[in-house]
Amino acid sequence: MRISIALCTYNGGRFLAEQLDSLVRQRRTPDELVVGDDGSTDDTAAILARFSASAPFPVRVETHSTRLGSTANFDRTLGLCTGDLLA
Repeated sequence: MRISIALCTYNGGRFLAEQLDSLVRQRRTPDELVVGDDGSTDDTAAILARFSASAPFPVRVETHSTRLGSTANFDRTLGLCTGDLLA
C-alpha cells in the first residue's frame, strides 16, 4: 500500500516547518507528499523548497497562480496524489 499525504497551504509559513518535520518523524513515512499552495505570499514557498531538497520521500509542490480557496485546493491536491491511501 502506497500512502500519499495531501497538504494544502496558504500563508502558513510560521507553522509549516514543524508540520513537515512531523511527517519525517513518523514511524511509517509517506510514499509521497503532494502540496497544493494557494498563492502564498509569505515564506511558505522557501520552506517547501528547502524541505523538498532533503525530504526522505518525494515531494511535489503545485502552486496555483489564482487562488482556488480551501475546498477547491484540497480537491485538486487530492486528485494529484498517486497513493492507495490518502491522508
